[in-house]
Amino acid sequence: MTRNGDIARRTAAVLCATAALTGLAAAPPGRPGPVVYVANLHSDTVSVVDTRTGGVVDDVPVGDGPDSVAVSPDGARVYVTDSAADTVSVIDTRTRTVVATIGVGQEPSRVTVSPDNERVYVANVAGDTVSVISTATGTVTDTIAVGDAPLGLAVTPDGRTLYVANAGSGTVSVVRTEDGTVTGAVPVGSGPTALALATDCRHLYVSNLTSDDVSVVDVREGAETARVPVGDQPAGIGVRPDGRRVYVADIGSDTVSVISTRSHTVTDTIAVGDGPNGLAVAPGGSRVYVSNFDSDTLTVIDTETATPTTTIPVGDGPTGVATQPAPH
Repeated sequence: MTRNGDIARRTAAVLCATAALTGLAAAPPGRPGPVVYVANLHSDTVSVVDTRTGGVVDDVPVGDGPDSVAVSPDGARVYVTDSAADTVSVIDTRTRTVVATIGVGQEPSRVTVSPDNERVYVANVAGDTVSVISTATGTVTDTIAVGDAPLGLAVTPDGRTLYVANAGSGTVSVVRTEDGTVTGAVPVGSGPTALALATDCRHLYVSNLTSDDVSVVDVREGAETARVPVGDQPAGIGVRPDGRRVYVADIGSDTVSVISTRSHTVTDTIAVGDGPNGLAVAPGGSRVYVSNFDSDTLTVIDTETATPTTTIPVGDGPTGVATQPAPH
C-alpha cells in the first residue's frame, strides 16, 4: 500500500480513481492540564499536548499510518485509526499506552465514539464501509456498506443517527444506528471529507475538498440548503459550542476559514501552518486546534480574536486532532 507524503494528494487520489481514496522525549504519565491528541501519520505516533503549557508531554506509539483520533466521552480511551494497518489502536489515557488493537476494514481513516460510550464508528475509505466496534468487547459487531470512499463521521447526541461523508460519491449517508440501516443519502459538494454537527442538531456542515466549499445540510429536510465558498481544499471542520461559528482547515490555502452560521458567509480567514487538515474546537469554544501536515505543527487559535496564539511542534505528518471532552 502506498503512503503519500501529502495528505491532500492522498485524498485526491481516492476521489479520482483507485481502490482507496513532537518534539520532546516521552514523559512519565503525570497530571497535565487539558490535553489535545494529535495523530502523526508518518511518525506512527499520537502526540499528547498539554494545552496549559503548550508542549508535548508524550508521544504514544500506535499502528502504521495513524490518520485520525477520537476521545471517549468519559475521557478514558483514545481511539486511533491505523490507516496502513487496517486496525484501530486503543490508548488508555491514564497510562498513555496502547491497551488493544482491533482489526477493522480497508484503510480506516476516520473514527468517532457514540455519546453513550458503547460504540466506536470507523470509516474505511478503501472498503466503502463503516465498522462498528463494541467498547465492551473490543470487537467489530457490524459492518455497514455506505457510499464510495467514506471519510467524515458525525453522530447525533442521542446516538440514534450516524452521518457519513462519502468522498467519492459526493453524498452524506444517513445511518440508523439501532440496526445499521442506511436510510438516505444527501447530495452535497465534490469530495466531502469532514462533518460537524451544529449544537442545535438542526444543521450539518460538510467540508467539500474538491469543490472548495462547505455544504450546509438541514437534517430535518434531509437536503443541502446552502453552499459556502471557503479556501482551497477544505478538510477538517468544527463548530463552536455556542453555534455562532464554523471553523474549516483549508489544506491548499494554509488558512482556517471562519463561517458565520447566521449569514453563511466567511467572516475571517486565519493564516496557520503548511497544509492544515485536522481541526478540533475546545469544549468551551475559546480555542481551535489545527494540525499542519506539512510543517509538523499544531496551531492554537484564539476564537475571540480570530488569531493564532501558539505554534507547537508535534510529530511527522500530523493529521487528526481530538480534545478531551468537557467535564460533566
